[in-house]
Amino acid sequence: MKKYHSLSAFFLILSLLTSLACPMALAADAVPTDTQLFTVDATSAILVDADYDEVLYEQAADELRYPASITKVMTGLLTIEAIDRGELSMEKHITLGDDLYIGIGEGGSTQGLKTGEILTVRDLLNCALIPSANEACNALATAVAGSIPAFVEQMNQRAAELGMTGTHFTNTHGYHDPSHYTTARDISRMCLEAMKHPDFRAIVSSVSYTVPATNLSDQRVLHDTNALVSNFRTGENRLLYQYAIGIKTGSTPEAGYCLASAAEKNGRTMIAVVLGGKHWKVNGEFVETNYFSESKNLLEYGFNNFSRKTVLSQIDPVDTIPVTLCAEQNYVTVQPSQGLEATLPNYLDPAQFERKVTLPDTLQAPIEKGQVLGTISISHDGRDYGTVELVAATGLERSQLLYILDQIQQFFSLLWVKLLLLAVILIVLIFMLRRAIFGPNRSRRNRRSGPPPKVYNGAYRGRRR
Repeated sequence: MKKYHSLSAFFLILSLLTSLACPMALAADAVPTDTQLFTVDATSAILVDADYDEVLYEQAADELRYPASITKVMTGLLTIEAIDRGELSMEKHITLGDDLYIGIGEGGSTQGLKTGEILTVRDLLNCALIPSANEACNALATAVAGSIPAFVEQMNQRAAELGMTGTHFTNTHGYHDPSHYTTARDISRMCLEAMKHPDFRAIVSSVSYTVPATNLSDQRVLHDTNALVSNFRTGENRLLYQYAIGIKTGSTPEAGYCLASAAEKNGRTMIAVVLGGKHWKVNGEFVETNYFSESKNLLEYGFNNFSRKTVLSQIDPVDTIPVTLCAEQNYVTVQPSQGLEATLPNYLDPAQFERKVTLPDTLQAPIEKGQVLGTISISHDGRDYGTVELVAATGLERSQLLYILDQIQQFFSLLWVKLLLLAVILIVLIFMLRRAIFGPNRSRRNRRSGPPPKVYNGAYRGRRR
């Protein structure tokens, strides 16, 4: 019997532990730990929904960092914008000048371009953006602006126009300079603008490109340095990301390992920036860097944990406002002039967002349908999701009778009218009071003070004859 009692006690304790564990498990599942605790193993990072320019994740995104060869995104952007303006063409031939290797120190990435060599703008762009050739950037700078210093000035001007407030360029390619810096957020802005151009997007998503033979060189076969796009340098497929569409690698001892990447999946586009990635060595031999895997994880994090949601529906009524001078109804319904959407974590419910509604206390008819009556602002956890005008959902006509009565009421509510009425009333009261006090007595006095009336007694008093 003791044996059975022991077994019963064991199963009872087990069932109690199970019943306690289940609610704990459910509670754990309800907490989106993957979203709230996600981190990137790098010094700075940012993830942007490129379709709507919305930041989904950031980590030290505004701290100053060295961009290394990600700088070439700006060089490529300015070149393509010059092409769009008709100042250059992709097929224009450029003769490389003596300033080809200015600012490029030992160990800088090149493709062995030579002074006097002739290449097209297309060839130079591919050299700069695919294998990261520094000297190709200098050649493009001269072609666009006439000189490297003039081009660098344009780079900083364009950065300012894009809102890159933490950026300063000193060269065209990103070879280390203490005064050449940027931020993860600024890089995302630069990449977002560059990826709007089909030519830029096509180049940075290319696995390879063949530069035809020139007057000073045989043909060159270029391979992308981005392991998410090409496995030429790694020799492995595990880092390849089937949704990757660019953008640019960069590395120097001072900058660390950096990658600006983009991916397109199920009709959605994400841009990720990872700066200061780590690398490992075994017995002094280079083994691997993590900036590719961290970028891939960051992009997948965006696709898997965020979705487009309606923050404010245009068709839903927000409030009502009392209305006067209308015979039909005494209120008007207001609704948003447009809807608001945002890319949000899957666990977040927009119904919990804060709403600040600004409306008048009352209105007078007439009111037109669509008339702007106020505003509504949506926010959550310190983030502003936008402000929208509130408009009348229906039109209300004014009652002429109610309007006339209201005008009369308003007339008699004027101060000067009130004072005038008060003065008239006072005058009437004074007149009535004076008449009441002095009027009847004065009449009696006037009658008493006159000559006595003549009385005929019937006798004739004549002259005797």
